[in-house]
Amino acid sequence: MTETGAQPQRWQYIARVAVPVVASVVTAAAAVVGFTLWSARTIDARSLERQTRLAEHVIELQLERLPHEQQSITIWDDSVVHTRLAFDTSWVDFNLGVWMKQFFGHDEALILDDANRPIYAMASGKQIDPSTVADEMSDIAPLIAQLRTAMARSGPDIGYNVMTNAPPQVSDLLVVNGIPSMVSVSPIVSDSGQIPQETGTEYLHVAMLHLDATYAAHLSDEYMIATPTFSALASTDAARGYLPLTNRAGRFVTFFEWGLSSPGTAIVQQTIPVLAGAFLVAGLIVFGLLDQLWRKSQALATGRQAAEHRARHDTLTGLPNRASFDVKLSSSLASRQRDQHLTVFILDLDRFKQVNDTLGHKAGDDLIEAVGQRLRQLIGSGDFAARLGGDEFGIIQRHGPGLSEPLTLSHRIIEALGKPFELFGNETFVGVSIGLAVADRGDHDARELARRADIALYEAKASGRNRVVVFEEHMSEMLQNRHVIEADLREALRQGDQLSVSFQPLYGADAVKLIGAEALVRWHHPRLGFVSPAHFIPVAESSGLIEALGDVVLARACELGARWPGMTIAVNVSPNQLRNRAFPVRVLAVLRETGMQPTDLELEITEGILLEDANAASEAIHMLRAEGVRIALDDFGTGYSSLNYLKRYPVDRIKIDRSFVSQLSTGNVSVAIVDAMVKLAHALKIEVTAEGVETEEQRSILSGLGCNVYQGFLLSPPIAKSAIEALFRTQNERPTARVA
Repeated sequence: MTETGAQPQRWQYIARVAVPVVASVVTAAAAVVGFTLWSARTIDARSLERQTRLAEHVIELQLERLPHEQQSITIWDDSVVHTRLAFDTSWVDFNLGVWMKQFFGHDEALILDDANRPIYAMASGKQIDPSTVADEMSDIAPLIAQLRTAMARSGPDIGYNVMTNAPPQVSDLLVVNGIPSMVSVSPIVSDSGQIPQETGTEYLHVAMLHLDATYAAHLSDEYMIATPTFSALASTDAARGYLPLTNRAGRFVTFFEWGLSSPGTAIVQQTIPVLAGAFLVAGLIVFGLLDQLWRKSQALATGRQAAEHRARHDTLTGLPNRASFDVKLSSSLASRQRDQHLTVFILDLDRFKQVNDTLGHKAGDDLIEAVGQRLRQLIGSGDFAARLGGDEFGIIQRHGPGLSEPLTLSHRIIEALGKPFELFGNETFVGVSIGLAVADRGDHDARELARRADIALYEAKASGRNRVVVFEEHMSEMLQNRHVIEADLREALRQGDQLSVSFQPLYGADAVKLIGAEALVRWHHPRLGFVSPAHFIPVAESSGLIEALGDVVLARACELGARWPGMTIAVNVSPNQLRNRAFPVRVLAVLRETGMQPTDLELEITEGILLEDANAASEAIHMLRAEGVRIALDDFGTGYSSLNYLKRYPVDRIKIDRSFVSQLSTGNVSVAIVDAMVKLAHALKIEVTAEGVETEEQRSILSGLGCNVYQGFLLSPPIAKSAIEALFRTQNERPTARVA
């Protein structure tokens, strides 16, 4: 670039970049300084408000404390004896005068007879002539009259208790003989009720605290108030706060002042120099950055195109990313032709987490890259594929009428991704779940269309994975219901009073002898009533609540098993529970806590966990069986690898799925299938349980085939704990006592 060409660009750069940046820095500096000053003023104002409230509280507290201090000597038989009955000047001077000065710091004390005449006076800790307090008596006369009125209303004096039945007292702020003071007037009464006294004949005790420098110093020591003073005029010093003190009649008494604490001002004084230095440094940095920005602007311009490409594409697979997918979907909806249809695919890999957990994140990255390559080979020239994040992919397909093309592509994807992937010399298998959403003619909202595909994907995951599901309107309501059930189930687990466990009896080969029961969770919703396990168990699985729910069932089942040793108690185990490596330890801990024998517990697992998490399942099964816990393979025959499982995994029992049992009748092909299952199990020394037995014909056929255990409504529905215990008791009248 020539010097001539660079000069105009430099001026453009200064006008378009440098000037706005400098202006922004200056504006920011002004804003920070302004905000700092405003904050300081606000902090100081709030501090003044707090200090004023503290001052009010201190004065109120002191005014309340004065009568309480008097009670220590005015509610006392000895005080009545040495004043009203036989006035003892020495005793009164020591106990009702000098002692109050020495112990409580009272400045003055008076004793008044029943005619309100002063018969004793103390000032500054020394006895003085009562005749010299005439001026003071005129100032405190209203308080005396107020107390006498209150005493007359209180009824005859039969004795007082300082904690429960204190006599009337009055206190207030007054100017006494020209001195602002706290004044309290209390009657001298018996604390036992043994000294008879008529109302109106009580002697009175007057206590006064002068609001002077000495008392201000006391407040400073006790409440850490800075330089407090009392004055007749309000201070004009901005560094001091003041509070006008008035009596209960609203008359001004004095001003209470103190040295203000101004934290906001202190912060400003400490902050402004730092801010000035910071802005100076910031200015130098900005100048340097602007210079560097100018020098590198051309280099950045040359790399802009590559950066834009990286911003729109996933670095691992090279496919477009989510941002590009959203833009493409919006433009495709807006530009589609009248006779053209559009479908959104959302794909999520099955068992991808297991690859990461077992082989490491590098293997997971290699798997994602390989999936991207296979998708490229499957989509057509008019299709658009993107990696949306993690193990989630999206496809946009334009096609003709109907769902033939999207479904065909979906099945091809499921087939292709179901084939093994070579990772670190090992064959790894994953699957894929696909949600489809077809754009209607009036659809233009890309987010809504993607949301529908997500809902369909959720349904594909919930209904067994490795399949494709097309969005239908009722799925939105189903998803919302799932969220409601999840929230209510979480609350039910927290409260613990909605969930219960029923037990369906298990009968032996003769269908008469009771050998145990299967624990089945029940939910009695406070609003919906009974909620079917078919509704809330899948929600618990998908939301992560199944482990907490399983713990509840396991604990209650083991509590029952501990009470009835020798009876088999079967408990269903979810894949999520068995996948947790701490699950065997948890089971054994519950057995120890309840006292149940491990050989009486039978855990029922499904084939799916053996396919998805073979290592975790095998480790857990071996650990539990080593302790005596028995393992049953539930829903046997519904999977596609059942025979292989019986050879690879040590199970004690298979449970023939009710879908086979329900079809048992003479001449039905299911009889041959069940016969093969029973013979295979017995050949491997594995017992067989038939679940869902509902007719006598089914039981008879199963008996002829050699089935070991029966379970179903023909024999008994699930029943409450008390009912199953009654059956156990009938079977065995004297159950073995539990060993603590």
